[in-house]
Amino acid sequence: MDLSELIALLLMGAAIWLWLDTLKARENGVRAARQACAEEGLQFLDETVVGRSFSLARDDQGALRLRRVYGFEYSDTGDNRVSGSVTLLGGEVELLHIRPQLYVVPKAPEKHDNLH
Repeated sequence: MDLSELIALLLMGAAIWLWLDTLKARENGVRAARQACAEEGLQFLDETVVGRSFSLARDDQGALRLRRVYGFEYSDTGDNRVSGSVTLLGGEVELLHIRPQLYVVPKAPEKHDNLH
């Protein structure tokens, strides 16, 4: 086996590792998005996440990891689609974003207590 065959074999091995690691991270993203939607009473649409980006980043210990950002859609009323995202560092969920809903909270009456 010459050097070019060895390099080709190593590149194929790295590509297979990246593919399998991405599948595992994607499943973690789906699980996290589904759980967050269930906890918030939202409907997780399409039962999947879509890759938006990936880059290299360092974790808390300084190790170099892949940071993947996946997008997903959910519904709060059943007849709309709202975008959310889940960011994974390595295989762990780093950030999950579900757009906050706007709630109008009535203003409490002001109390004017005098300290005289």
